[in-house]
Amino acid sequence: MLSRRTLITASGTAAAGALLPHGWYVALAATEVIDVRMRSDEQGGMVHFDPIGVLLQPGQRVRWTCEANVHTTTAYHPQNANHSLRIPADARPWDSRYLLPGKIFEIELIVGGVYDYFCTPHEAAGMVGRLIVGKPAGPGALPFDYFIADPQQRGWRRVPKLAQAAFPKIDEILAAGAVHPP
Repeated sequence: MLSRRTLITASGTAAAGALLPHGWYVALAATEVIDVRMRSDEQGGMVHFDPIGVLLQPGQRVRWTCEANVHTTTAYHPQNANHSLRIPADARPWDSRYLLPGKIFEIELIVGGVYDYFCTPHEAAGMVGRLIVGKPAGPGALPFDYFIADPQQRGWRRVPKLAQAAFPKIDEILAAGAVHPP
């Protein structure tokens, strides 16, 4: 049986919640840190991020944890070894450098759009990930190697075919919120 005090407290809390603006709930969600694990089998042949695709709110933090092998989390951006631009143009690129097992790297994503990233030593093996902050937009929402027609960007490195095939589809991420590797 509920006491009178419990009932009054619960009613007051529910009423207060109904009066708060919708953005208050979004602000709470944005404080959650998203954990992405950097994984590998014992031989190092099967490497992946888990989850491989995540939907975030602007201002949310992402934390990568290296569980095995040596990995990086590196944004597709010309500042990172002349890779093609696959994050929002106004966003800051990142590169964790090499992380040993047990080490972490964390960033906060403010600018909305699609952020594609890779593991430097395992990009050619398809170790890539995709983050969507808010709504999908920017170069990461465009087809791979969209820049080839622009002579000023012809020096950018293409995304390897195996890496292209490993990215989860934007629609999958939007529908599920998080996509895990097969």
